[in-house]
Amino acid sequence: MPFNRRSALTAALVLPVAGCVGKPAGRTEITFWSALRATQPVVDAFNRAQDRIWVSYEQIPTGGQGGYAKLSNAARAGNAPDVATIEYPQLPGFAIDGVARDLTDLISDRLRRRLLPQALERTTFAGKVFSVPSDFEPMVLHYRSDVFAAHGFEVPRTWEEFAQLARAVRDHLPGTRLSTFPTDGGAQFAAYCMQAGARWFDTRDGRWQISLTDRPTRRVAEFWQRMIDEDLVFTGPADSLRYDSQVSGGQVLTRLSGAWDAAAQVTKHPGQAGKWAIAPMPRWDPADSRIGDHGGSTFAVTAGSEKAEAAMEFIEWQVSSPDSLRARLNSGAGLQYPAVPDLVDVGRRAMDVSYYGGQDIYDLFEREAPRVPGDWTWGPRMTATLQVMEDNFARVTAGRGTLLDAVRAAQEGTIPDLRALGLSIEEL
Repeated sequence: MPFNRRSALTAALVLPVAGCVGKPAGRTEITFWSALRATQPVVDAFNRAQDRIWVSYEQIPTGGQGGYAKLSNAARAGNAPDVATIEYPQLPGFAIDGVARDLTDLISDRLRRRLLPQALERTTFAGKVFSVPSDFEPMVLHYRSDVFAAHGFEVPRTWEEFAQLARAVRDHLPGTRLSTFPTDGGAQFAAYCMQAGARWFDTRDGRWQISLTDRPTRRVAEFWQRMIDEDLVFTGPADSLRYDSQVSGGQVLTRLSGAWDAAAQVTKHPGQAGKWAIAPMPRWDPADSRIGDHGGSTFAVTAGSEKAEAAMEFIEWQVSSPDSLRARLNSGAGLQYPAVPDLVDVGRRAMDVSYYGGQDIYDLFEREAPRVPGDWTWGPRMTATLQVMEDNFARVTAGRGTLLDAVRAAQEGTIPDLRALGLSIEEL
């Protein structure tokens, strides 16, 4: 019987008020689409590990480069894969659209117990699970340890100390700034707000509640606005040759991002080996240990799959088997913090920490990940919401408006999309 996409989500998401090798004989074949690096070796390892399920893999573009549009179109046409990779911010939208299947009755108690609770909560809405977390990326501070040591700079423990250090860098190292405010960093800005206690979206009281300009968000926006106004940070897109040149040239002394960025740094700037270290994120208040997360992917079974049990077996193996993580890491994938914490040692052994002067960076990630709040909910159309925000961030750096204006514009731009979905909404 076909899966009823809309009815399965009514309670959970407060929906509208109204490979190259042929499959061996005898195996159940499932299809898998993903943009994650080094996925084919993972699929090959699974296919070798058992003789009941055969996974056929297709690499697709990243979500922003057309991968999500391809998945949505395939679901509408009735030919979606059995399993697809979906990032955390986009998951609610795919659940509402009936692409991601309700997995509540398929996910095993064994896997639930092994997953980092905050990661599982990111994929759970009103008690229903819509995908399985693969990795979970706590925000950390990457800093130029050699420059800090040479100038006697202390690693900032609070955001106020971060601002004070930024002034010292500006005043004593001409052409250098402590950090960059990325105009393409909507998800990064969300992580700062998450750390401060913001809750942009919620589904309490039977409707979607929206508050992108709550008090914690205003605090974050005002902090970074001061940093921009006082010329304490560079501004511009982080995904750019200009930013890469600033990092390579030693003009940017810190990077604030998810744990995954440790491997990206090694790949992009191999000549800076031994010059970087990683520390906890600055805190908004010394006694508040919360941080945000930035990045991470999940695996969903699509609603049209007729092989959901086999698909779920593959997903569970992929996120929880040491052999799966080894296959990915040994094939050139970047570092990730696994959503199953007991796999941390697998990642630790695969990571060459000589780049970070022998620092056990996984030890830091292991301590920081549980400090990410689990009560954060992404909105139903986060790609569009963040795009409006980033477009307005760019206006701010051109001297038009403020960061708070950009956040207000994102909320105003989000409301029509949610109403078009027929969602019951309330602006706070």
